[in-house]
Amino acid sequence: MANLSSEFLGIKSPNPFWLASAPPTDKEYNVRRAFDAGWGGVVWKTLGEDGPPIVNVNGPRYGALYGADRRLLGLNNIELITDRPLDLNLQEIKTVKRDYPDRAMIVSIMVPCEEGAWKSILPKVEETGADGIELNFGCPHGMSERGMGAAVGQVPKYIEMVARWCKQNTRMPVIVKLTPNITDIRYPARAALKGGADAVSLINTIASIISVNLDTMSPEPSIDGKGSHGGYCGPAVKPIALNMIAQIGNDVETGGLPISGIGGITNWRDAAEYMSLGCGNVQVCTAAMTYGFKIVEEMKSGMSDWMDEKGYTSVSDFIGSALPNVTEWQHLNLNYVAKAKIDQDSCIKCGRCYAACEDTSHQAISINDERVFEVINEECVACNLCVDVCPVENCITMEQMKPGELDTRTGKIVLDEYANWTTHPNNSGACVIE
Repeated sequence: MANLSSEFLGIKSPNPFWLASAPPTDKEYNVRRAFDAGWGGVVWKTLGEDGPPIVNVNGPRYGALYGADRRLLGLNNIELITDRPLDLNLQEIKTVKRDYPDRAMIVSIMVPCEEGAWKSILPKVEETGADGIELNFGCPHGMSERGMGAAVGQVPKYIEMVARWCKQNTRMPVIVKLTPNITDIRYPARAALKGGADAVSLINTIASIISVNLDTMSPEPSIDGKGSHGGYCGPAVKPIALNMIAQIGNDVETGGLPISGIGGITNWRDAAEYMSLGCGNVQVCTAAMTYGFKIVEEMKSGMSDWMDEKGYTSVSDFIGSALPNVTEWQHLNLNYVAKAKIDQDSCIKCGRCYAACEDTSHQAISINDERVFEVINEECVACNLCVDVCPVENCITMEQMKPGELDTRTGKIVLDEYANWTTHPNNSGACVIE
């Protein structure tokens, strides 16, 4: 059996599946249920300083984006950090960590961008026996308007400054949670590293308005006829998160920086994809809120079975293995040629491939009087659109042509790998066929 045990920044947990800082980790009751269900760790919902209490709205806090089958694709939330007393949270963290010593306990923190505020809260968190802290520099709503959350995460010099304050005033590993609401994720990651942070976690939620109620003409979720932008999360943000994680992993300045992956992770396969791009573990929120804590059972069994199939004995065997294959467009092999192929036995004759290709692509699919659809090789550019719109899995596949075969679309022989390629002297990295 594959070994799912994980070690991240020296913090050990029985598996790499952690719950992210969010409503599922808001209190002792939730976290105990999570640990009993099998989660390897949690990031306790963000704590703030003593002072004026946090007041959340008493109306709807979430808005949803659904697929055609009402499957939840994304959530938009306008909930703030914990509105429970700091001392109560700290006592519960201490109690849970005592009772579950083998699980990772990270505490998310957000206080004003003043050194005194961080110096004040850090020893209180440290006294709980927590394994580490996560600096919430990502929340895009509510708290950011108060100069915290994403307001800090969008300014690299602030990230570096606060990370340094924390490293100077705590023994605990420091994880910086990054906001995706920025042009280039590499700059805040570099700042976190310069400030001495031990790791980064990403992505936090994306600033969004998920929908508008056309009867009341107010954004959803609507509070007494008014709405506000919130934080978007769930399966739909996964592609954005994967790209940002790869950018950090391949950056010459941040490559090797430990990463905790967040964003739309719903099953073991999602988790494996994040880890293949360099994440030491993953954090889950929306999936747990949608299906409950027991989804971790599928995550653990699914990853274990896959690892056994691939011959991986520990999660470290495949962490980062896909990162070297993330490259720039100019380095892609233009000698690679593929054509679409339709399996007539699987085809249900819906015509979606034909409509998509005929109307919006390259007119490379024909139809006859019996509604039999065939690929016209001379026109197919292997764009993959027909595969993506086909409702039957593996009915349409892309078949690679072999070197030496004639590409009837171009009239050229398919070349072997990078044969006859040179680097253009006037365009760094650009390749041309001679």
